[in-house]
Amino acid sequence: MEFGFWNLDFITGGFKNPSLQFYNRVSRSAINIDFGVIELAEISEFRGVRYNTATVQYMQNVICPPYDVISPQAQQELYERNKYNMVRLELGLEQEGDSERNNRYTRARAEFNRWLKEGVLIQDQVPNYYVHEHSFEIGEAKKKRLELHACVRLEPWENKIVVPHEFTMAKAKADRLDLMKACSADFSPIFGLYEDPGGKINQLIVNRVKSNPTYNFQSGTESHRLWAVNEPEFVQRVSHFLIPKPIYIADGHHRYETALAYREYRRELDPGCSGNEAYNYVMMALVSFSDPGIVILPIHRLVRGIRADTIDKFRKELTGYFDVSEASAGDMSLSAAAGSIRIYGLAPGQVLGLTLLPSVRVNDFLKQKHSEAYGKLDVSVVQHVICEKLLGLPPGDSDNLAYTPSGESACRMVDSGQFQFAILLNPVSTSAIKAVADANDRMPRKSTFFYPKLPSGLVMFRTDGEI
Repeated sequence: MEFGFWNLDFITGGFKNPSLQFYNRVSRSAINIDFGVIELAEISEFRGVRYNTATVQYMQNVICPPYDVISPQAQQELYERNKYNMVRLELGLEQEGDSERNNRYTRARAEFNRWLKEGVLIQDQVPNYYVHEHSFEIGEAKKKRLELHACVRLEPWENKIVVPHEFTMAKAKADRLDLMKACSADFSPIFGLYEDPGGKINQLIVNRVKSNPTYNFQSGTESHRLWAVNEPEFVQRVSHFLIPKPIYIADGHHRYETALAYREYRRELDPGCSGNEAYNYVMMALVSFSDPGIVILPIHRLVRGIRADTIDKFRKELTGYFDVSEASAGDMSLSAAAGSIRIYGLAPGQVLGLTLLPSVRVNDFLKQKHSEAYGKLDVSVVQHVICEKLLGLPPGDSDNLAYTPSGESACRMVDSGQFQFAILLNPVSTSAIKAVADANDRMPRKSTFFYPKLPSGLVMFRTDGEI
C-alpha cells in the first residue's frame, strides 16, 4: 500500500420536559419515554442527490477523495478523468484572474446547478437512508466496512451529542464555508462512529442489503455497493436503536465545525426559521465502533531543518526520558506498549526503539491540563516530549514537520535527504479515541488516519428547503 506524503494541513435533543416525546416522521407516530432530562442525537433520512446512471455509466470515474487528501497532481488527474468528476465541486481548480465573482466556489455552484438541470445529477423523490458497503485491501488482508449515510441535526460540541476527538485549523474551515455558501450542499459525508452493543444495528443493515444495490462498482482495489433504503420498518428500527447514542467524529472535524458556522450564517439570513430547515443538519456516514472494517493508520512525523548541534543534544537527552534500544533497518515493527516509538535515520540506516520511562508523565510537560487518556497516547508523547521538550519546536504545526501515514514513504524520504529523520508511531485505537472524547478532551492534531477515506460523490445533500 502506497501513500504520498502530505502537509496536513429519534428525534430531538435538548428536552426540558421530563416526559420526552420522540416523533417518527415516517410512521407519524410518537413514543413517550419518561426518564428525565437527556440530550439525544436526531438522525434522519434525506432526499439525496446522486449521479444518474443513465448519464454516468462508470461511477469509478466520477467519485473522488475528500478535499484534504487531494494533492495538486491528483486534482489535475481527476479533472482529466471525467468532465463530471466530483473534484470539480469538492475541490475546483484555481485559475489566474480569479475574483470575487468568478472563482472556484462560484464555478462549483454553476457546475452543480448545470448538472442538476441536465440530469447528470438527480435528487431522490423520497427520503432514504443510504447504506454503503466499502470493500478494500490493506496489506494481505481484505476488509469490508458498512456505513449508514444519514443526516444528523447539528449540535454544538458542548452538548456532547456529537463528540470531537481532534482540534481543527481556521484556514481549512474558511475554505469549506465558502464552498457551502456558494453551493448550499454537502458533497462528502462526515465519518461518525456510534456504539452498537450486540450488533443490533449492524444486523438490521446486513439483513436489508443482501441484493439489488443502487450502485455496484470497482475503483482500483476498492469496491462500492450502495443501497437507498426507505422501508418504514427498517427506518423506525434503525432510528430507535440510534436514538440514545452519541456520535463520535472519526474524520471530518473541520467540515462539522464548518456546518455549524454555515447554519448560523443561514439563520441570520432567515430570522423566521423553524429549525426544520435542511441547513440545520449535516450528512454523515455512521459506522459502528465494532465494525471489523475500521482501519486506523498512524500519522508519522518527518523532521527537517534542525541544527546539527540540536540533533546531537537530542540524541544524548533521549535516555533521560526513554528506554532506548537499537534495531536493524529491516526491523520497523513497533511494540504495542504505550510510549513505544521508533526513530529512523538519526544515523544512516539507524532505527532507535523508544519506550517511555515509567517515571516520565506526559502531563508534566503540558501547559494546559489534559486528561489521563490524553497522556497515554503515543502521539502525545511525540508532540510534547520529543518535538516540544527535546527538539524545541513550537506547539502545533511547524515548518520543521511534515506527515505521512506510510512508514515506507517516511523512511524513503529520509534516505533521499528530503528529511533528517522520521518519528514512527503506533496507530491509535478506537477505544483510545472514545476515551479521550469521553473525557471531554481532544488529541493532538494529525493523530488518526482512517483508511480508506470515504469517497465524495456517492450521495450529496442539499441544504435548501426542509429536511
